[in-house]
Amino acid sequence: MAFIGNVGGWFPLYYKLPLHLRPRLRFIWQMIIHHLQKTNGKIRRRASSCAVLIIQPMKKPLIALLHIGYWFVFLILSMMMTYALSSNEDLSNDVTEEVLAAALFFIILLPAIITFYTFYLVLFPRYFRQKQIGYAFLLGVVISIGTTSLGFGFMSGFLYPQCAKDMNIPEAITFVTIASFFSLVGGTIAFVIKGFSTWFEEVKLKEALQDKNHAMELALVKSQLDPHFLFNTINNIDVLILKDAAEASDYLNRLSDIMRFMLYETKTEEILLSKEVNYIRKYIDLQKIRTANTTYVDFQLSGDVNGRKIAPMLFIPFIENAFKHTLNKKTEDAIRIHIRVEKDQIHMSCINRLEKHRRLKTEDGGLGNELIRKRLELLYPNRHQLDTQQNEAEYQVQLTINS
Repeated sequence: MAFIGNVGGWFPLYYKLPLHLRPRLRFIWQMIIHHLQKTNGKIRRRASSCAVLIIQPMKKPLIALLHIGYWFVFLILSMMMTYALSSNEDLSNDVTEEVLAAALFFIILLPAIITFYTFYLVLFPRYFRQKQIGYAFLLGVVISIGTTSLGFGFMSGFLYPQCAKDMNIPEAITFVTIASFFSLVGGTIAFVIKGFSTWFEEVKLKEALQDKNHAMELALVKSQLDPHFLFNTINNIDVLILKDAAEASDYLNRLSDIMRFMLYETKTEEILLSKEVNYIRKYIDLQKIRTANTTYVDFQLSGDVNGRKIAPMLFIPFIENAFKHTLNKKTEDAIRIHIRVEKDQIHMSCINRLEKHRRLKTEDGGLGNELIRKRLELLYPNRHQLDTQQNEAEYQVQLTINS
């Protein structure tokens, strides 16, 4: 904390501050250093944990091995059941080994394959993942009984009708029910295998997203603690102290509120929209210290923000870029920021005027457009629309969040 103790070396007028203002400035610096130290430690812990808990992607050969292992066991059990059936002394003389082999294929194996992969490829992704478990199993029962009945009908009606003439209806129903049960068990195992592989892939995807999010968190920290903004603001307050100590005290309070918001209010996934708007207002007020033009920024809010929530620091990267790339502070409405709150949507528009023959660079500090888009995709998948346009006169950002 020696750096904090030497804050006076950074700002020559520090010791000329009124005594009641010095603790506030020191408090701001303490929050900055505390947050930087905490963030660095957090990043190191995450990096080390990622190195230990890396889960390799599930290889396709592993999934194929699970399928091969299952069908090997299923085939062995089916052959054992067929062999036990062939040893039955009550079996008709027309039931030869050829008939048993055909029955193994058409009544047991083929229906089991159809049922297994219907569960695996159709029912699980379409119904089970939508939590329609009962409906999925009902369809599975219909498919297993239907395919087994078709196989039995094909055997008894076309291939070997002489073998079915001695079998009564209850015996046929019992035989089809047992074979259908085996197919249904296979379908349940298909659910388990598909569920395991899907869970594994989701874990892998979440870790990949988490790794990407680390880089975005670093960029977000840089945006939140933009040194140019902090140094310029404190230097401007430094100058203002000699002119109007009361006004300087007010701006120091706003800067303190901004730091407190960034360090403590942004830890949750969502915050009240009213807090985000208050932060934006104070940020704009601090930026306007640098100009005497009262019409430099046009900020408007429409709609009811009470009770509405949003991800923290969602709008500020766009607003920060607008201030960064608007050099002429004497222009009226050089930056126009409008937030409109509707029943199911929150819309933010940020437009800033550009100098002629000056290209806009969004990657110079703060969050670049690519990182902003990735963050929006993580926070609001399929629930947002971001449009950016640029011409020689101005740069426009239109962001819509569907709540």
